[in-house]
Parts: sequence; structure tokens; C-alpha cells
Amino acid sequence: MKPSRVVLLIAFAALIGLFFWFDLQRFFTPEFFSAQREAIAAFQAQNPWLTALAFFAIYILVTGASLPGAAILTLIAGALFGLVQGVIIVSFASTLGATLAFTIARYLFRDAVRSKFGQHLGAIDRGVEKDGAFYLFAMRLVPAVPFFVINLAMALTPLSTWRFYWVSQLGMIFGTVVYVNAGAELGQVASVGDILSPTLWISFALLGLAPLIAKKILDAIKARKALRGFKKPKHFDNNLVVIGAGSGGLVAALIAATVKAKVTLIERHRMGGDCLNTGCVPSKSLIRSAKMLSYAARAQEFGFKSAKVEFEFAEVMERVQRIIKKIEPHDSVERYTGLGVNCIMGDATITSPYSVRVDGREITTRNIVIATGGAPFVPPIPGLAEAGYYTSDTIWEIRELPQRFVVLGGGPIGCELAQAFGRFGTDVTVVQQAPHLLVREDADVVDLMQQQFVAEGIRVLTGHRAERVESGEAGRALICAGEDGSEVRVPFDAILVAAGRQPNTEGLGLEDVGVTLDERGEVEVDEYLRTSVPTIYACGDAIGPYQFTHTASHEAWYASVNPLFSPLRKFKADYSLIPWTTFTDPEIGRVGLNEQEAERQGIDVEVTRYELEELDRALADEEGRGFVKVLTPPSKDRILGATIVGHHAGDLLAEFIAAMKWGKGLKSLMATIHVYPTLTEANKFAASAWRKKHAPEGLLEWVGKFHSLRRGRATGKSEGSLP
Repeated sequence: MKPSRVVLLIAFAALIGLFFWFDLQRFFTPEFFSAQREAIAAFQAQNPWLTALAFFAIYILVTGASLPGAAILTLIAGALFGLVQGVIIVSFASTLGATLAFTIARYLFRDAVRSKFGQHLGAIDRGVEKDGAFYLFAMRLVPAVPFFVINLAMALTPLSTWRFYWVSQLGMIFGTVVYVNAGAELGQVASVGDILSPTLWISFALLGLAPLIAKKILDAIKARKALRGFKKPKHFDNNLVVIGAGSGGLVAALIAATVKAKVTLIERHRMGGDCLNTGCVPSKSLIRSAKMLSYAARAQEFGFKSAKVEFEFAEVMERVQRIIKKIEPHDSVERYTGLGVNCIMGDATITSPYSVRVDGREITTRNIVIATGGAPFVPPIPGLAEAGYYTSDTIWEIRELPQRFVVLGGGPIGCELAQAFGRFGTDVTVVQQAPHLLVREDADVVDLMQQQFVAEGIRVLTGHRAERVESGEAGRALICAGEDGSEVRVPFDAILVAAGRQPNTEGLGLEDVGVTLDERGEVEVDEYLRTSVPTIYACGDAIGPYQFTHTASHEAWYASVNPLFSPLRKFKADYSLIPWTTFTDPEIGRVGLNEQEAERQGIDVEVTRYELEELDRALADEEGRGFVKVLTPPSKDRILGATIVGHHAGDLLAEFIAAMKWGKGLKSLMATIHVYPTLTEANKFAASAWRKKHAPEGLLEWVGKFHSLRRGRATGKSEGSLP
């Protein structure tokens, strides 16, 4: 750092140090001003211009040095100078002080910061060059961070000093008027009766409402900016256009039709989306068939000497298609047309915030909902495309059972399909780059599933990274890098890529109309599921991060109701409870926190666990594998999360979801009658285990003495045996 900068930095630090050393902040308090009010007023009466200039200089010094007291000084300005003069003084002094702090910080720190972190600041620089003035205006109008932090942070960006000055001047004017006005009204309080004056109460109300009003102003400016350059039609064909007929789109369209809105639903492929055609329905159908084979393999557990099931794999896969056909009418064009939805099959492109083009036809609408779902992510592994592969979208085309089956990815989809194919008799290997399967689950859950996979003959290679696929006369093989860096060769006849999913947002014209996407291509939305373009909303896999059918349906309610009834009424999306189930055998059901999430977030929890091997119905069904695990705050009856591993875990989870939704604790579950013998009793026994740990031992000891007295026996003595 240059000597001049060192000197300035030392002087600046000394100034701040002296301010606190001599406790100069006591001069910037309401108490000090109140005590010196008469003296200040007398001096002001004799020297009005000198008082104004001195106050102006002090304000610049305080804000320029980033010292505390600017808010109090603003109120004092109103009391001393009145509304008009106070606003003028504070507006210019605060902006000049902020610009001084900006200039000093830029001189002292920008070169050093950019020389060290310049390679990481490219995206920030581009954003500031494009929308820096608007970002600064937004922070000045609705201060998400303290003003002095804004001054210092903006100094490190390419924003020019002149632009920083005039944007700050403009952005701070609203807050300045509100605070100075409040100070002016307070300055007129001479008696207790003045406190009840309407103007004073209105000033206080404005002071409290200022952030809300400022946010409304900012929202209006943002909306105007986003919609600028697009012509708004005088009349609209629709109230709502929904793009995508998966679970989110279907629910959004149905809600719109139910409230008598004119709605058009556009789908380019198949009604029902992934869930019906390539996701939930076919996978659960296949898992059910595989389950029947697992029962046959366990025949002796049920008292049979043996059981044999003959099958043709192609017929099993045809059954999967039959199930899809059975459910298909629920999501069909005919059904939704009958419910009042205008259904169009074709490719949609958003051409403006108010219009969508479908196969050359332009449709106008007040609002648009993006519900285009997601697609499997295929990593760029050399040789994979040439060798051929399946994904969760295409595996349903297979009709011949592969002898050797590799599943690339150990998440829920990979684990479900690996176990299902293994039960049909194929030799399955799961390759997972992470240290263990199902990375979002606790260690005890993962250990149980790992043991189950080993017992069923599934080979699991965790900590292995897929390097390449080799194809030749000897067949195809996946080459992996092991934990020790050595190469592992995994031959296969078919490979399933289950390495996650990515949003379907390409080709919709989103960027052309100003909809912001993140680095993964997911649509960025606010708490109302509104995109950066105020007429466009989104839900489901297109926005992430919860890629579940039931979450998409949940979000669809907000994504349809908010545009249909805003600004009269709007609702923030509620993500407080997101349950899910991995449909392996045993199933894994989750809601709320688990242990690893609690540890990561620093939340102290108490864990209560009940083993299913102790449950009568589980033993009768030979399904004693698994447990119920509940997390609560230490010694408090409030459910923070529940994990169930076992037969029908997803169904058992519903009771915990309802309890958490309505604020009920484990005592309520314990006091609820559960049918005997059922699996749901596991929830009650888990609650009982928690209650037992928190039994009032002191009270029970006194109760024991009470019962001894009632039997006519003295307490504290051995009672001996019955006569």
C-alpha cells in the first residue's frame, strides 16, 4: 500500500478511535439534544446560517467517517430547521457524506481487493455495469443493509462516483422526508397534550410504514423496468396461460378454471408430465412387481418350503404401461377440457410478458405460469453417448432384462431402480461418487440400506468417480477411479444414468423477455413464486430445489392464485414442511430435520428411536426391519423432524406431517387411539418412548408413597411377600 494511503488509513482509524475513546456519541442522542435544546435554539436564533452550516458539516463528517448517529441527526434536523429546510440540509449532507466515505474506501481498498480477488469479481462487475444504479437505488430506498456498508461495498465496484452520488441522492430522499418530518413534529412537542396531536401520530405512522411504502415504490419501479419495451394489450385472450402439463401445471390450470378464470394449458409432449409417464407411476409399478419376487425369495420366512415365480420381463414392463394407461384419463385433455381448461398440444415460446406463441399462433394473457418440469442430467463422461445409456425417462422402453446392469448415481432414483432390477435377477452395480448412498439421509439410515443392498446381492461402489466408458469386442465397461486413485472396471450390458435432474427452461424465450435464471438454468422466483418479470410466475422442477411431485402441486396453488388475485390478495409460498419418501425396500420417509441437518445448522436436538422389530404387526408381517426416529428440542414436546425406515414408511409419515402442521407434540400422538395391530402403532410407541424418558420421577415417587399408604403400609419399609 502506498505511504499516502497508509497515512490516510491511520488518520481515519484514529478519528474513529477518538470518537469512541472520548465517548463523543453521547452528543448524538435524543437525551443530549433535549437537555441542550434551549441553548441550541437561542444560538440558532442569533446565528441561523452558522447553525445550518455547522450542522451540515457535522452531518457530512459523521456519515463520511461511517460513525453512528445519522438517524438521530436526521430527527434533530427536523426539530431544528423544520421540514423543508431540514430535508434540504440532510439530503445534500447525507449524500455528500456517503460519497466521501465511498471515495475514501475506494482510494484505500479497491486496488488491494481487486488485485487479490479480481478473478472472482467478474460476475459482480458485469452486474454493476448493467444494473448497478438500480441495485444502489433499491438498497437506498429499502435498506437491506446499513448505509455505511453500502458505501464501502459499492466503492469496490466499477460504479462511477457521479452515478453513486446522484443515485444515492435520489434513493435516500423518501426516507429523509419521513425522518425529518417526524423530527419536525417532535420538535413542536411542548406539553403532554401535544403528544396526542394527529400530525404527530401520523408522523410516527409514516415512520413505521416507511419501509413498507418504500418496498411498494421499489416493486412498482422494478415492474415498470421489467415491462418496459413491451406493449400491453388492451384486451387479453386469457387470465392465465400455463406452460407444462405435469403435476404443477395441471394443478395451476385446474385452480384457475375452478375460480372461473379463462385459462389455457400448453403441453408439447404428453399430458401428466414426468410423474405419470416416466417417473412416479411407472417406477412404483415396477417396484411393486419386484416386491412380489422378493416375497417369493423369502418364502421360508412365511412358513413355506419354497415359492417360484415364472415371468417374462417384457410382460412386466407391459404391465407398467398398462398402469400408466389406467391413470392417464385422470390427466387427459378430455378431462381438463371438461373442467373448463383450454388445452393445446404444441411448443410454447414466451414472446412478451403478455403473450405466448404456440406453433405460430399468438395467445395473449394477463399472466403466465412456467411449469415445464425437469429432465435427467447426463454428465459429460467420455464414451458414454457412443456406448448408449438409459435415464429415468427412457428406461421404460427396455424389454429385455440385462444380465449386467450399472446404475450411475446413488440417490433416490438410482437406489429405487437398482433394487427393483436386482430383484428381477440382473447383476446390479451402483456407482456413487459421494462417500455413501442417499447423501441427504442420516448415517443409520444409510447403513441399513447398505446392508439391505448387500443382502440382496447388489454391489455398491461408493467414493468412485466415473471416468469413461470403453466399448469393444469384449463388451462395454464403465471405468471408475476408486477412493485410492486406482481404476475399477465395471462391465455392463446396460447402464442407467441417475445423476440428478436439471430444469426444462431452454427454448422458452425466457431470457428474451427478461426472466432471470440461475447458473443451473432454474427460474429465480420471489416468495410469491413471481419471476423477475411481474406477470410471469413459475413452480415445480423449473424452480427447484424440491423436485417432488407433491411439492410442484403445492407450489402450483401459489403460482396460480397469486397472479389471479394480486394485488387484492397474495400469499407467500410455505416451505415449512416438505415431506418425501424414497421407495426402496424398506422405504425411507422424511419430514422436517434429521440429525445431520440439525448438526449442520447448530440446532440442539434430542433423538427418540423406536425399533420396528418390537412392533407386533411388523413381526406378524415379517417386516421388522427399520425404525421410527423423532427429533425434538431437549426436554420439549415439539416435533422438529421425523424419519421412518420400514414397510410403508411413506404412509406412516402422514401422522407426523399432520402433527407438525398443526403444532401437536408427541403427547398428542401418544394420547391418540391407534388400531391394534397396525403399523401405525409404531408412531405411538415412539411417542411413548419419548414420554418415558421424561417421566416425572419425583412425582412418581410421591405417588408410590400415596398408594402404599392407601394399602395401609408404612412408607420407607420393605413390604416383603404377600401372605
